[in-house]
Amino acid sequence: MGLTTVHLHKVQQLSAAERKSMPFSEPLLPNEAPLAMPVQSLDTATSLADLEPGPTAIAVEGVWERRLFLVLGSLLVGIAATQEMMRSFAADGLSLLDVILSLLFFSLYSWITFGFLGALAGLVVLLGNGPGLSRWFTRLRLPKRRTAVLMPIYNEDTEAVFGRIAEMSASIAAIGGQDLFHIFVLSDSRADMEARELAALRVVRAGNPVKVFYRRRTENIARKPGNIAEWIGRFGAAYENMIVLDADSLMSGPAMALLATTMEERPSVGLIQTIPTIINARTFFARWHQFAAVAYGPAAAAGLQWWSGTESTFWGHNAIVRVRAFAESCGLPRLPGPEPFGGHVLSHDMVEAALLRRNGWSVHMVSLPEGSYEEFPPTIADHSVRDRRWCQGNLQHVRLLGARGFHWVNRLQLLMGASAFLTSPLWMLMLLLGIAASVGASDATFSSPPDTWLVMLTLLLLFGPKLIAVLWLSVDDGLRAAMGGARKLAATIAIEMPLSMAMAPITMVNQTMAIIDILRGRPVGWMPQRRDADGMPLRDALMLCRVHIGLGFALLLPLLLGAGFAIWALPVAIGLIASPFTAMLTSRVDVGDWFARHGLFAVPNGTSATAQATLVGEEPLPAAGHLAGTTAMARAFVARPIGPAVRP
Repeated sequence: MGLTTVHLHKVQQLSAAERKSMPFSEPLLPNEAPLAMPVQSLDTATSLADLEPGPTAIAVEGVWERRLFLVLGSLLVGIAATQEMMRSFAADGLSLLDVILSLLFFSLYSWITFGFLGALAGLVVLLGNGPGLSRWFTRLRLPKRRTAVLMPIYNEDTEAVFGRIAEMSASIAAIGGQDLFHIFVLSDSRADMEARELAALRVVRAGNPVKVFYRRRTENIARKPGNIAEWIGRFGAAYENMIVLDADSLMSGPAMALLATTMEERPSVGLIQTIPTIINARTFFARWHQFAAVAYGPAAAAGLQWWSGTESTFWGHNAIVRVRAFAESCGLPRLPGPEPFGGHVLSHDMVEAALLRRNGWSVHMVSLPEGSYEEFPPTIADHSVRDRRWCQGNLQHVRLLGARGFHWVNRLQLLMGASAFLTSPLWMLMLLLGIAASVGASDATFSSPPDTWLVMLTLLLLFGPKLIAVLWLSVDDGLRAAMGGARKLAATIAIEMPLSMAMAPITMVNQTMAIIDILRGRPVGWMPQRRDADGMPLRDALMLCRVHIGLGFALLLPLLLGAGFAIWALPVAIGLIASPFTAMLTSRVDVGDWFARHGLFAVPNGTSATAQATLVGEEPLPAAGHLAGTTAMARAFVARPIGPAVRP
């Protein structure tokens, strides 16, 4: 029987003296094998030649045409829509305010068009190839070279972290990979956390054939990238690859083996990013996003892989990386100037992907049918905290758009990452300017409203990705059945869409406030993430959403003044005024449980909070936990090849 989280409860029953006296059968760390990781230059290109990246050994057929379709299509649709809006504005003559509104409209419209076209392309890919693995993956077999599994942690729930490590250890051992995969817990936790982490390590190591090592840094330099870089500098030369995880990540042994053997077979690949599945969702907020990822994710993911080619991005976790390639390419410099725009690179992952590609290594993204998992923030407040950190990191990317040698697709991804947050203040600015313009506008402005086609096209672009997902669910009989069947799915989507509409203005305000804080020079700091929650008192919800409520009432005032444009802001105003109640409702576990009991917001059993992952329909192994069925999974992979699927 493999180690599981239940064993870690024993740690809580031991006294401090007993924990300290538990012996280690092996040293905390292996022998050092240093590998140099030189700091790279992110200087701006000074000539056209400096813009060219290094060559890549893998060419994806037709990728140029795919990218042209997305970029050109988004621009053309944005231009056509903006021309129609300007026709309406020009009824009483174009003013400077009208021009500014048109530019904002063009930016936002092109952005949503890009998302729609990507999802549409993903649907076509899915219909042609079906879901699942890349054709790169054939059968499960063990790699020839050793891989390190790195889990950086920072003041995390010790039992939860080492429970995941125990489950991954059992999964690795189930496929016979105990000599090929070493797990490293790279702690940046406070000094007072070390005793608890070491005690949990002792329990996990007991009877465990997989080597689990532990190291705590006394100086938390450069956050997670500094943690990884320190490991490479001390141990990197002993490993061909490293699988990088987050503290809430989970990956099965078969998935690790598939990734490692693929890296061995394709020596020009520097990184393979998997698309993790959300697990352990308990609050309604987390269950809702877990459902949305399962329902709406396949088409979006297939579209992303379709146009990314060898210039895919990196999300910083649930990915395998060639250690030598990363060491020679990804030493991050400290950006000049003070935080928040200077200092250490926060959103390091996308920059590291660009640096790998600059040095000629190809970067790919793949969808695994099972085996790659992560958790999701439990409440709107926790999601906002994480979003604030990503916002600062992604805005740093703006200053890197002209960096020497980046591929233009990597530059586009950096721009898109920043734009994901910039669209919120742009949307708010367009709302406020539109209302201001309509308050003083003449009747002629509204005598020539935008044509019906623009309204219908806007609705299609906004809700089209969800419609595309529904079309795919109507084709994928297995996924539809696993999510409760057609009736339950229809009911869930009928609830989910208004929720999304209510959440959109909340996100708009949260991200706008984050950007204002950043522009005021307030860095995000480094706070541990909360993984569990249940409920939010009304007072806390009102404090959290006080700006949202005030803005919501402010958007209602122009209606009293007869501003015609203000009617478009009514759904936004209602969503903002109701935001504290949305935050309270979605933070509750019992609400999520109620929906689960009634078959709503259902997901396949392999992604539920309590499921035992019997991935091929066999009885679970005696060991409890999410990866308990990994021996059955291994037998299934060995017995048959994986069929055709999305090609990166």
